[in-house]
This record gives sequence, structure tokens and C-alpha cells, in this order.
Amino acid sequence: MSDDTAWRRSPGPGPLLLGVRHHGPGSARAVRAALDAARPRAVLIEGPPEADALIPLAADPEMRPPVALLAHAVDEPGRSAFWPLADFSPEWVALRWALEHAVPARFIDLPATHTLAWQRPEDPCEPDAGSGGGQQQIRVDPLAALAGAAGYDDPERWWEDVVEHRGGAGERDAFAPFAAVAEAMAALRETYGAGGRDRDPVREAHMRLRLRAAQREFGEQVAVVCGAWHVPALRAKHPVAADRELLKGLPKVKADLTWVPWTNRRLARASGYGAGIDSPGWYGHLFCAPDRPVERWLTKVAGLLREEDRIVSSAHVIEAVRLAETLAVMRGRPLPGLGETTDAVRAVLCEGSDVPLALVHDRLVVGDVLGEVPEAAPAVPLQRDLAREQRRLRLKPEALERELELDLRKETDAGRSRLLHRLRLLGVGWGEPAQSRGSTGTFRETWRLRWEPELSVRVAEAGVWGTTVEGAATGRVEADAVQASDLADVTGLAEHCLLAGLPDALPVVMRALADRAALDTDVGRLAQALPALVRSLRYGDVRGTDTRALAEVAEGLAERVFVGLPPACAALDADAADEMRGHVDAVHTAVGLLGETAAQAGPRQSDLRLRWRAVLRTLSGRDTVPGVLRGRAVRILLDEGELDPQEAARLMGLVLSPGTPPADAAAWIEGFVGGSGAGGMLLVHDERLLGLVDAWLTGVPAEAFTDVLPLLRRTFSVYEPGVRRTIGELVRRGPGERLRGGAGQAGGTPGFGAEPDAGRADAVLPMLRLLLGLGEGEEAEESDNDLVGAGR
Repeated sequence: MSDDTAWRRSPGPGPLLLGVRHHGPGSARAVRAALDAARPRAVLIEGPPEADALIPLAADPEMRPPVALLAHAVDEPGRSAFWPLADFSPEWVALRWALEHAVPARFIDLPATHTLAWQRPEDPCEPDAGSGGGQQQIRVDPLAALAGAAGYDDPERWWEDVVEHRGGAGERDAFAPFAAVAEAMAALRETYGAGGRDRDPVREAHMRLRLRAAQREFGEQVAVVCGAWHVPALRAKHPVAADRELLKGLPKVKADLTWVPWTNRRLARASGYGAGIDSPGWYGHLFCAPDRPVERWLTKVAGLLREEDRIVSSAHVIEAVRLAETLAVMRGRPLPGLGETTDAVRAVLCEGSDVPLALVHDRLVVGDVLGEVPEAAPAVPLQRDLAREQRRLRLKPEALERELELDLRKETDAGRSRLLHRLRLLGVGWGEPAQSRGSTGTFRETWRLRWEPELSVRVAEAGVWGTTVEGAATGRVEADAVQASDLADVTGLAEHCLLAGLPDALPVVMRALADRAALDTDVGRLAQALPALVRSLRYGDVRGTDTRALAEVAEGLAERVFVGLPPACAALDADAADEMRGHVDAVHTAVGLLGETAAQAGPRQSDLRLRWRAVLRTLSGRDTVPGVLRGRAVRILLDEGELDPQEAARLMGLVLSPGTPPADAAAWIEGFVGGSGAGGMLLVHDERLLGLVDAWLTGVPAEAFTDVLPLLRRTFSVYEPGVRRTIGELVRRGPGERLRGGAGQAGGTPGFGAEPDAGRADAVLPMLRLLLGLGEGEEAEESDNDLVGAGR
């Protein structure tokens, strides 16, 4: 049959207008049937005309939907727009048909140069959600209006009944569905006009101009695939001058376009992108299933549930099919739809539970498919370098969230860590650090990875900093360091520099750090910045980075904290004292870690430790320092072995004497045993301290007890249930008894042991030596002494 003969079979004179629902598998099948029947000489498709040069890439074997056309402003990459396409999108089917039949295909929507310039911050990324879609600008939803007129309260169900479950490839007249849809849309446009979408008249004027140009070139044998909402406007007669007048004076920006991978989740309306469908996985199945779609779907569901170790047999699938078909008959539907199959899956395959049903919805109804685009697609240099790094490190982007465990002692894992940290510095959140399971050493990292389509925009935005991931991250860090006004921000950058392996940026960050540290006099900010620097030293050590300059700054910062901390702790209110306690804990941890850093070993480091302990002694003895800080200082000195238990008990006894206001005493206890579960273990194993607390608490006057109760409840609430229970047992047994029965201890507080049980402690030392890999002999004996001291 000749092309002219085929075209004469199309409905009426003029171009063939195929009004579709974007991402509708029924529309996609109907478009393919109509194009096969009409054999047009050219195919015009709703989309940005600047993408015409990208159309041939749709035929590349490496191009796998879902994909999207991405347009972004050259000078402002964050200003962007997407045109998503799935394999069941009518536009994609039209593109593929044109390429397979060597027919010219062109986009005819408003150019992206105007769309991007016109875009407001609150606009969605997709410029058109399509007829019946979920576009934010739509005031009238055509699909919902037609469904309501037919007596349906669910537009998706109506669409399935009238399109997905009827006609299709077996339709005798390939053009009949489009004629019916065009008639329905014409009635809606007569009633609602532009439907509240003020930009549609401009877009439709441009479409008409492009259509006229194609008719002059190819004659009347032109097919147009567009949202069904636009068909009446394209069929109406409008003067050319009027259309051109509408397009005059539109704002412009320079735009670049390319293909990017897309995901099924971003095709779903629930993701926040109004692409027009709730169940892309289900629609993809309907489009690809050659026959018996319900049976094939339920077989997929059974396979997924079996992978999750649920017992699902062939009999379950057969029964689910029967139930779905029965529900469809009872509900008056031509075939079981997603609602019927979901009900059957819940009742039969999931045994009434919504937990496995949620997995089915996530993995199959929506789906976790991530499209692919060929390397030949245009891309900014940074995107190409990122793709090279992903291939080199065997780190493939995936739509499904997964955890990645890294061992930084391995070269490949260390490279993956550097790449992910560099991308985070650039604002490309492909991976987020997570809590590691098992080892907590600095050589292990855990990441949660998920590639989202909008990350392509972030990569384009980051291209202003450089053409490679390393170069761009270096440029971004240097700029942030110069602009940072807060010392903690700069120390954070230093930490990120070492994590990301950016040695070229470190000198700039160090200069900025030294400048900010010299000018900052706030002890709280200095104390907040020190831990990040010390962590950076540890990261640098495990990554083999030279951190001598960083160590010098850390030591200088520590010295300034030591000098400024005692006066900064005087005359603080309760909230400020609690915040300062956190700073004291952080500085103590940092000083300890600083001593463990190989690059810092030596007399100066010992001097730092001694000076810090002197600062703690000063804090513990000053009456002007809040009780929570004095108690914390005493506790740290006790843990460090700088204060013997008798002295700690004496200080506690002084604080808990009747002359001390109950609120001050409670704050001291909060500092000494609060803030972590370790304080509870201290009271369990040092019963003398518990006795002091118990004696003080029972002696608090009734009128003061209500005031101190909230603070004490906060102190003891952080303990684990077992620790609280043990403390209660000790207190309940009272004087004259021990935890495990027997007579009370001689001396000390009645009812509580005076010293830890050394014999029981010695029994665990061999196992500790084995776990810690310690040797025998004198070294083992010294280690035993250290372990016993730490236990006390």
C-alpha cells in the first residue's frame, strides 16, 4: 500500500492529530496502531524544539527508558526542566516509530529557552504534566472531569476501563479512539476554556506555527502526537499574525539540552513530580505484556514474595487470578484492574497483611527501574568525568536505595569514599553517610546510595567549579573557606578536605582556619571547632595524608581553649551551663584523640594532657562554676585516674552536705553521673558513691524535693533499664546487706562495699588480653594494671 493510499484512510483532511495521555500505555498502543495505518511523512511531537538534534539517540541500543530530556539554563544550571519518557509513553513510541521508518520527527512545543526563562521557583520541573496529569498549574483536570461525567470517582479506574481494557491492537478503526477523545476534549474546552493554565495559549500558538511549517514542507501527511487537551486548539483556525503576536517579547535564556536517566519513582505522582500516573510499574507491565496481563502480573508478584522468603505456591497464583476476575465481574469492569489485582494479592498471596503488600507496591506497582542513556549524549565535562569515575570504581548508579560498606585500607574502597565525599561537597547527594555496623574504626565507612534524576541538575550546577570531580570539589572548598565567617564551618571544611582527598584545597582552608581562630574569642566556638580538627587528623592518618599543619592549628586551638575555659564557665545559667558541659566533654575527647595520633606523639602532647587536667582541677574547685560543670570535671578526673576514689567521695560528700542548696547538689550529681549510661555503671560498681547519693536524696527536705526531682529524673533516665534495676536493688537491700547477700562491709557507708572486688576483676583479664591482642610478661602486667585502673 502506498503512503498516499494509507493517508486517505485517515479521518478527514488536514494533519492527523493524535491526542494522548502522557505516559498512558493505552494511548501508546493506539498511537502505534494509528501511525502504522496512516504512514505519515512526518511526525510532530509535543516537546522542546531544541531537542530535535537529540532524537537520533533514541535509536541507540544503549538508550533504555525511562529517560528524560533535560533542559537547563547555561548561566544558571539550577533553572531546569524535564520532559520524562517511559517505554509506554506515546511520545516515545512515536519517536521510535519515526526512526524505524526513516520518517522525520520534530518537537513542536514552546522552546526551552522561553520555558526556562518563564519558570517561577514554585513551578514543577516538568513543564507539562499532560492531559489528565497531575500538573500543579492545572485548575481543571480533564481526566477527572471526563471520569466524573461517566459516573466514576476515580480517574485512574475510568481510564483503565475505557482505554487500557478495551480496543488496543484489535481495534478495527485505528483512528476511532482519537476521534472520540478529541470530541470529548472539545466539549471540555468549550466549557472551561484554557482550564486555568494561562501559558497554554502561548504554547499552542507555537505548536500551530510549527505545524504550518511542517505542512508546507511535507504536505498534509503529517501526524501530531500531543496532549489530548491541546487537540481542539490545534484544530481550530487561528490567524498566523495572531499566533506570532502571542510569541512576541517572550523572555529568553540560553539553554542546553540532553538526555538523562529517569526512574519509575519520578514518573509517579506521589514523588512530587506531576507526571500523571500513580503506578508506572503496572502501566509498564500492561504495555509490555503480550497477553494474559493479570496472570503474568500475579506471577511477578509471586516471584517477588518468594525472593523475600514468603511461601507462595502456584495454587496461590491460580486462586488470586480467580479472585481478581470475580471482583472485576462484581464491580462491572471489563477486566481486572490494579484495584482488583491488589485486593487479590492482599487476600491470597499476602494472607491479609499490608506489610508484604507495601513491598509489592514499592517494587512492582511503582518500581525501581533506572533508565540509561548512551555515552554519545551531550553532557557537561563534569558529568563525563563523573561517569568515568563511576566506571573505574565500579560504582553504578541505581534507583533502589542500598547500603555500601567500605574498607578504606583497600584502594578501590578508598577511591569510592573520596568520590562520594567530593560529590557531597558539590551538593550532589548521591550517597549519605550511615552508622557502620560492627567496627567503628576510622578505616570503615557505611553509605546509603540512591541515584535520583535531579542529581543530573546538581552535577550541571557544580560544573561552574571545574571540569573534573576533584577539581570542582577543590574549587568549591576554596571558595567556601574564603567566604566562611564561622570558625566551626572552616574546621568542618578541613575535615571534609581530608575525607575527600583534596590536598590542593587544604592550604587555603588552613590559612582561613588560622585567620578565624586568631580573631575568634568565643570559647564555646573554639571548643566546638577543636573536635572536628582532631577527627581530621585521624582521617588523615588512615588515608596517609600529611596533616602536620593541621596538627599545629589543633594544638594552638587547644591552648586557647585551656586559657579561656575557666573564666568562660563562671556565672552561667542552667541552659548555658548544660551547653558548656557538652563543650567540656568534646574537648576532653579531642585531647585524648590528639594524644593517640602518631604525628603528635611526644613531650608536647603530654604537656597538653597535663594542662587539660589542670584546667579540670580548676573547674572542679571553683564555687563560681555551676555545679553541673564541677561535677563533670570531677568525674573526668576520676575516670582518668587523676583523682582517687576516696578524694572523689570526699568532694561528693562536701557537695551533698546539708549546707549546699538542694538544686546545686542535684546539678553536681547531674554533671558527675549524668549524660550517659556510664554514670550508672559507676554507681553500680562503686557502692560508696551510691551510698552518698542515697543518703543525700533521703535527706532532701520535702519542700525542696519537688524542685530537684525533674533534674534527677533526667539524670537517671538515660541509664539502661538493667542498670536502673540494679541500682534499685542495691538501695532496697539497705544497710547490712550486699548485692549478692552476706554481711555488710566494714567501714565506709553502711550497706555498701568500700572497694571493688579485685578478685572478680582479675578473672576477666586473660580474656581481655586475648580480645585486645596483648602479649605476655611485663607488657601484659602493665596492660592489666591499665585495664584495672580503667575499670575503676
